[in-house]
Amino acid sequence: MKFAHFAHVWSKAGMTPAQRYDQLWRELQLADTLGFDYGFCVEHHFRPDESLMSSPNLYAVAAGARTQRIRLGAMGHVVPLHHPVRLAEEIALADQMIGGRLEVGLVPGISADYFGPFAADFPNRREKTLEFVGFLKALYGAADAVDFDGPTIHQRNLRLAVRPAQVPHPPLWMETRDPATLEFCARHGIDTGYFFFFARAAAKPRYAKYLADWAAAGWARKPNVAYNCLVYVDETDAKALATASVHAGNAYRGFFPHARSDAELRDIQKKRAEFFVERGEPEAAEIVLNLLDADYLLANELVLIGSPATVAERLRRWSLAGTFNTFFGEFNFGELAEADLMRSLHLFGTEVMPALRGFEPF
Repeated sequence: MKFAHFAHVWSKAGMTPAQRYDQLWRELQLADTLGFDYGFCVEHHFRPDESLMSSPNLYAVAAGARTQRIRLGAMGHVVPLHHPVRLAEEIALADQMIGGRLEVGLVPGISADYFGPFAADFPNRREKTLEFVGFLKALYGAADAVDFDGPTIHQRNLRLAVRPAQVPHPPLWMETRDPATLEFCARHGIDTGYFFFFARAAAKPRYAKYLADWAAAGWARKPNVAYNCLVYVDETDAKALATASVHAGNAYRGFFPHARSDAELRDIQKKRAEFFVERGEPEAAEIVLNLLDADYLLANELVLIGSPATVAERLRRWSLAGTFNTFFGEFNFGELAEADLMRSLHLFGTEVMPALRGFEPF
């Protein structure tokens, strides 16, 4: 198995953005020392009460200057918000600046609220994201200037001043559970993954097909399929639960707009749940309805809280049930004290990861 430190870079009470980033760098420096494979961040906008991360390439460059080995990147860039040439240039430059350690996650975006201020095309976001993959590969793979004619990207004699350090391009990821997008990823050699909103039992057959499509495409390496959730490790199960449970229940409050009352918040959750029902994902609808209920999250094993032995056992079992071989752990959530956060990271890196390094779920 492989392991990532994952960060929404949640805003924290009493912390300026600069202080919050200083804390993030301390986390990543420890993760680098402990041998984590990856450090990933989101791209979110316009919610100072939620995430403070709006520029993943800045994250990668700043983190790269403070670490030695860990691979870094976005999970992922919201592609339709960016001019494709500018995004391609910045990805290439970031890869050079951090010595070829960049990983590139690409997503179409799910929040329409991001698109208005950028005057971006929300209805066609998926098509634009898939088109960008072809553009990126053509641009980075060309020996000189390139012409590109796609549905929306049209370039003539385009020449980059800086190409990525990795040839032909940095590894590409696209976290998705959409069947058609998974087929696209398998054909194009793109790693994937999913958030805990998508129940592992429902995920298993979907990602099994992705693996079969990947093999049929003839790729020599095994793909990464990631699973993303909160994680907290302490010396015992009892201590872990006592320390982290309340924070797990508050961690995802920022996923919902500000509500003036509990009743209004519940109505917002119900509307979000209806969206997942319409997508044919009743399990996701139920999770959204209970996203702020720590007891529900714990009872249904949707957050990972416990001793090193418990966390390792659950990850092993979950990976088989959910068809994933890479774990994206969000360690800093709620209002966890930094001492607890760093102890959790240290225990995960020194006791959980070594127990699972040789384990291959597929």
